[in-house]
Amino acid sequence: MRTWILPLAAGFALNASAEVTFTKEIGPLLHEKCASCHRPGEAGPFSLLTYEDASRKAKTIVRVVEERSMPPWHAVSGQVPFLHDRRLSEDEIKMMAAWVEAGMPRGEGADPVPPRFPEGWTLGEPDIVLTMPEGYPVPAEGSDIYRNFALKLRLPEDKWVKAVELRPSARAVVHHSLFFLDNTGTSLAQDGKDGKPGFKGMGFRRAGSLGGYVPGATVQFLPADYAMAMPKNSDLVLAMHFHPSGKPEIEKSTVGIYLADAPPARDLANLQVPPAFGAGMKINIPPGESNYVVRDSFTVPVDVDALSVAGHAHYLCREMRMTAKIPGGSEIVLLGIDDWDLNWQDRYIFEKPVRLPAGTVVESVLRYDNSAENPNNPFSPPQRVRWGHESTDEMGSITLMVSPAPGQSREVLAEAAKKANFEVLGAIASQPREALTLALARRMKGLDVNGDGAIEAAEIPAIHRQRAMKFDRNADGRLNKEEVQGLLESFRTGEGV
Repeated sequence: MRTWILPLAAGFALNASAEVTFTKEIGPLLHEKCASCHRPGEAGPFSLLTYEDASRKAKTIVRVVEERSMPPWHAVSGQVPFLHDRRLSEDEIKMMAAWVEAGMPRGEGADPVPPRFPEGWTLGEPDIVLTMPEGYPVPAEGSDIYRNFALKLRLPEDKWVKAVELRPSARAVVHHSLFFLDNTGTSLAQDGKDGKPGFKGMGFRRAGSLGGYVPGATVQFLPADYAMAMPKNSDLVLAMHFHPSGKPEIEKSTVGIYLADAPPARDLANLQVPPAFGAGMKINIPPGESNYVVRDSFTVPVDVDALSVAGHAHYLCREMRMTAKIPGGSEIVLLGIDDWDLNWQDRYIFEKPVRLPAGTVVESVLRYDNSAENPNNPFSPPQRVRWGHESTDEMGSITLMVSPAPGQSREVLAEAAKKANFEVLGAIASQPREALTLALARRMKGLDVNGDGAIEAAEIPAIHRQRAMKFDRNADGRLNKEEVQGLLESFRTGEGV
């Protein structure tokens, strides 16, 4: 197993009488907290490895660290410390400002040597590297695009995965990607059938998941000997969400997979609260509403060790918090984010596993602001926003990665999580038919590849095709605008489909 650790700089303390220099204080601090992104070939827009780099951008550095937009780290201080915390202390921020105010002195002696980074990959050379055979064209404008890409893997034996890194070729258009496994060959058979790389829909059997990618997330190995299962003969499926950037792009992602040396001793499970990214919470945010709250909870049925936590929502979310209410009355804040930013999502790994005994109530609370005062609001003036997959829709949940404690039943935990998901399906089924019709209309719009308002039979997922094509009144093998309207009206009234 390959590992790479960024050397930590020595601790800093601000002494008002001492001169702050690049060689002794500023350089090591930038190397520790900033250089992993701010170096040639990485996501940062400029390098911060040398004195020349830092002095050119010094005023910008002070501004962004004082407003705490950099280094990107949105989890607030709480009872549970996280690994690789990138936040700067108040003394470190003051030290940066003092250096600039003093004229950015270089200092005596040699400049600090930048840390050695692996070439290209964050965690060193992966055990397996896969690349999309062909790039996918993302147009400059238009609706968000959901597309799956099958990458042939087909290992002859089961493996276990410690980390996965996605390297997009056009970062600006990749909203997120989920990593699924398919051991039936279905996804490879569908890929490219409509004349473009990849395929639509989720019409393949999933043999597991290896997590996902969102901009701003830190690629990290799972802690200790934990690992994710990758069954033999599986292919990797990238479920991509593209958001047009204003100019045409070709996205051709490369994926690195890091394997464990041996099977893990303990199982992993993800507890998402609320499940399905809040699909059953009837999210419906009126224009001007600045304090719309989504709240849900899950009672842990067995003792578990919590390993990491991550949130997800779209533009209107401002705050999120996950707490664990321990039997007996104590409460632990597992994640608190006071300034949610869709562009800087991350998974936070606890410094040490957090034991949650059976009966612990894990609660998520998310607050949304659909007012004109929200600088991230995608609409001006604000519009009503409901749950949906588009970036301009909303969703929201917090996911806790846990492992059943030794001697505790993974089956009991899985059954409780499954029950929560079934409750979500029931909540969705009970929603007003008009809301479901709206969701279906958006889905149908997404099937209209050329934007002419008509949908080819081959573009409709196979599971729905036969019922939908009953509305092909002129039997031309496609649904025109009027036939699509007939299908939607039939769905609204409960007749036909």
